[in-house]
Amino acid sequence: MLTTADNQLLCQTGPATPMGEMMRRYWVPFIYASELPEPDCTPLRVKLMSERLLAFRDTSGKVGLIDEFCAHRGVSLWFGRNEEGGIRCPYHGWKFATNGECLEVPSEPAESGFCSKVKLKSYPCVEKGGVIWTYMGPPEHQPAFPAFEWLDLPASHRYLKKRHQECNWLQALEGGIDSSHVSWLHSGELKSDPLHVSTGAGYQKDKTPKFEVVESAGGLLIGVRRSADGGNYYWRITQFILPWYTMIPPYGENALNGHAWVPIDDENVIVWSFTYHPTRPLSAHELATMNKGGGLHVELIPGTFRPVQNKDNDYLIDRQAQKEGRYYSGVAGIAQQDASLQESMGPIVDRAKENLVSTDNAIIMARAILKRAAVALRDKGTEPRGIAEETHRVRSASFVLPPGVPFATARAEDLRVREGVAHTGI
Repeated sequence: MLTTADNQLLCQTGPATPMGEMMRRYWVPFIYASELPEPDCTPLRVKLMSERLLAFRDTSGKVGLIDEFCAHRGVSLWFGRNEEGGIRCPYHGWKFATNGECLEVPSEPAESGFCSKVKLKSYPCVEKGGVIWTYMGPPEHQPAFPAFEWLDLPASHRYLKKRHQECNWLQALEGGIDSSHVSWLHSGELKSDPLHVSTGAGYQKDKTPKFEVVESAGGLLIGVRRSADGGNYYWRITQFILPWYTMIPPYGENALNGHAWVPIDDENVIVWSFTYHPTRPLSAHELATMNKGGGLHVELIPGTFRPVQNKDNDYLIDRQAQKEGRYYSGVAGIAQQDASLQESMGPIVDRAKENLVSTDNAIIMARAILKRAAVALRDKGTEPRGIAEETHRVRSASFVLPPGVPFATARAEDLRVREGVAHTGI
């Protein structure tokens, strides 16, 4: 359990909060590049960590992320005209560049220098991997760009989908590092989902997994072992990388999967789900399955990032399928099985009421390192972990080991990116 104060510290990510300030030291994935498809296209409202912002692509193709509201009278610049190298407020014609600089105030003579005194908050942006990223922290502390393996693969080797989840970022992330629930919540889906049939998912019949969690350079290595044939152990290794990344262990030769859980505000989160294979293009079967909401992806309401299955329709729960075991909870789809239960806790769960057990060790340790990082930055100015390139060049894995063999050292090479070598799965 957590105290109310610690729960607030971990869950609140707005400006001037300890967790929010820590998160702003990282590059943030926030929109697809395709959401701003061409120069001078329609701008986008963006909300990140409780900040209301505006993204737009100017005449030269450069992307800007600035305060949504005009510095004059507070009009939303989403109504603005994107033209001639800037976004112009339709109210009185004030114009702003992608870096927030005021370019024109038509009512004031140019020689007055008034424009030079006005500037909107702005954040730098980079396009890579089909995603636009921003950095929201102090410019002097801007880190190197993320070095995750999927970012440098050909587009044919990766698949990304963004969705909106209606709960605090932390309870969503905690689901991503909780391997014990897989044997229960996803037990039906592991037998029927087209990307999991006839894979090592059969080892999930052992419903009493044992956790071994160790700290890594970027966060945590979460090892979960189950009984395997011949007296050996089947290990599934999840990577948690600060502040919000999880890498899910593969089944057999399936592609790798992971998530980024990026706060919109304290009660909503952007969930980025990425699937990729280091050494081959994704197959037509894989793409067709994911496009329909299979694997770790979801089907979205057209024109939105909200899942078709959502709390307003009770996630289309099928009680007959629940009774028959086709879907253990009655909700179809791995991602929405998770989201339905995480959202059912309410926007921010009261962790003071919890009763944690040994299989929650990864969650306990993740909370501890997140709190430690936020407090160290606040009190001592200590830079958080998970920023350096080597902390991103890692993989999840699954394999079999004899009893007594430490997973983190015995198969260390399988937990790192190896150029041109496929990942390890069973």
